[in-house]
Amino acid sequence: MHNLGLLFDVDGPLASPVTRTIAIRSIVTDLVSMAAAGVPIAFITGRSGDFIRNQVVAPLCDAGLGEALDQHGARMFGVFEKGGAWAPITGDGMGEVTVDESVALTPEAVDAVRRLVRERFADTMFFDETKRAMISVEQRTDVDADTYAEAQGRFEDAAFDALTGLGVGLRYRDRVSPDASGAVPFRIDPTIISTDIESVLLDKDRGAQRAFDYFAARGPLPRRWRSVGDSRSDYKMADFVHDAGYEVAHVDVRPADGVLDRPYEVITIGDAIHDDAGAEFLAHWRRELGLEPTG
Repeated sequence: MHNLGLLFDVDGPLASPVTRTIAIRSIVTDLVSMAAAGVPIAFITGRSGDFIRNQVVAPLCDAGLGEALDQHGARMFGVFEKGGAWAPITGDGMGEVTVDESVALTPEAVDAVRRLVRERFADTMFFDETKRAMISVEQRTDVDADTYAEAQGRFEDAAFDALTGLGVGLRYRDRVSPDASGAVPFRIDPTIISTDIESVLLDKDRGAQRAFDYFAARGPLPRRWRSVGDSRSDYKMADFVHDAGYEVAHVDVRPADGVLDRPYEVITIGDAIHDDAGAEFLAHWRRELGLEPTG
């Protein structure tokens, strides 16, 4: 086993934020090479299990992931919806998705947001029907960033009003509306291409812990880890690893949003951002570990 473990956000460092697919072939082949060499790899994302199965695991399997994960010591895991769902990834592909129902919104809340998108915002965004623990509304790929950003703010205000009208305890920026018990168990969390409405218990540190638990049950953990992401919340993956007593550095593939001050190393990849930076990072470590690309 190489002394390296990897925790990846998906949108940004692996999947293009434009195409929402893995557009750089070397990302696929380098991930397969590293998995075959025994590097534990986790995808810790706000995306759904269906998205990871179709847009990440399927191309990896086409590049030989099944054989790679049949090697002794190979481990891969998926954590979806920021810890609200998860599944093992083995030589047989991605397994059954487990959902933490304790953090899910009610069907009534889900229907209210679905209806809001359909009736008022369908020209700029779509409701993600694959989410099972959170609500996500995403930018349409035929809509430019400025148009979406303007609509996104209006949508979030409208969603806050609709959900709090149903009695949901909700936080959005500086607006807070407790539920009947005085609790605020949910939040509205915008990204550059989507808006998530989620339990306050969900985040990337929770996802990292779930991945560590899975890996540790199947063999010794490496002491050296790298987490890779494009948003400030992705630093929480490295926060968990650092607090657990392991060596870690975080790779920020969108540093223009502001590099955070942390007690561990924060790495940027020159002028490269998003999946270009992710591809360079993976190529560096494949060479560092003396691995050959799979194709």
